[in-house]
Amino acid sequence: MEQIDKKGGLEGLDLTDLKLLEALQTDASLSNQALAERVHISPPTCLRRVKRLRDMGLVERQIALLSPDKLSALLGHGLTAIIEITLDRQAVGQLEAFEEKVALERAVQQCYRVSPGPDFILLVHVLDMPHYLTMTQRLFTNDANVRNVKAFFSTKRSKFEPKVLLDQ
Repeated sequence: MEQIDKKGGLEGLDLTDLKLLEALQTDASLSNQALAERVHISPPTCLRRVKRLRDMGLVERQIALLSPDKLSALLGHGLTAIIEITLDRQAVGQLEAFEEKVALERAVQQCYRVSPGPDFILLVHVLDMPHYLTMTQRLFTNDANVRNVKAFFSTKRSKFEPKVLLDQ
């Protein structure tokens, strides 16, 4: 088997492992039998390899991706915002404290520490503008270290793909 030996890569991964990871991130609901057939290995080998990939932490969790367009008929569209946050002080402890605070907020779907420019980019989804205001007061207005908040509101989601590129 050809081993993947890229700088910064994980030792012991081969092309079959990458095929398994690709198949899992496309459809994690595949049975072990179907997954084994897709990557052309035996079911016992497939089971063993997938367990090893999970044990390595490469598969964090399995979730269902819901259709916001179809759910909007029942729940309303909601409000999605991309928010730039600049802190007043960027010491490691203050950056980590902010990350911990936003990680606890259910409305925050994604949080990135970025450079240059703002310190953080958040992707937030709330029910409506009053809920957005309440969340911003809780997370930003009451935090003396938040210097600047700049929000962009989504009018349409054109693409959403949570896959990690494995074949760059």
